[in-house]
Amino acid sequence: MLVTINSQNPQGRLIKKAADVLRSGGIIIYPTDTVYGLGCDLFNKKGIEKIYRIKKRSEKQPFSFVCADLKDVSRYARVSDYAYKTMKRLLPGPYTFILEASRLVPKIILPKRLTTGIRVPDNHICLALVGELGQPIISTSVKNEAGEIMTDPVEIEKQFRHCVDMVIDGGILAAGQSSVVSLLDDQVDIIRVGKGDVSAFI
Repeated sequence: MLVTINSQNPQGRLIKKAADVLRSGGIIIYPTDTVYGLGCDLFNKKGIEKIYRIKKRSEKQPFSFVCADLKDVSRYARVSDYAYKTMKRLLPGPYTFILEASRLVPKIILPKRLTTGIRVPDNHICLALVGELGQPIISTSVKNEAGEIMTDPVEIEKQFRHCVDMVIDGGILAAGQSSVVSLLDDQVDIIRVGKGDVSAFI
């Protein structure tokens, strides 16, 4: 099911429809400020297992997830004063921050480690969706068989319609992944340079 949602002013009834799909255990593809994300409710174990299968990914590789705002982030991770100030300056934005996970984060996405990747994307559809659902959404990039990031929701729907419940069309995105920055123990470690400017950390 392909659902077109206004990227600047998301229609509330369509956001609610997408959130209902997530609440009922469904898997969706949705836009972020970097790439289209494949996701489900953070607490949907079967959904997470299915996403691992769709991605052909080892369960030893953790998934990151999207939160609605900084207050939300502090429920799912230990956030020091330094980490809070850093994230407040850069979020919402194209960053994934690695933090120590709180006990609320399901063990299935924490293989052998207690750290997790958290995003607050600068995308109206994505933030409206997480806000409507009331809890985080798993976020992993949508790629084709060749491992290339897919940016056109119509093409994405053609490829994934058999294995997801909804694809949200938020327009064609300019491909580029988030910058991944670890803030563990208040030490900055740039793990991946992506769309987010990391010059302030260098």
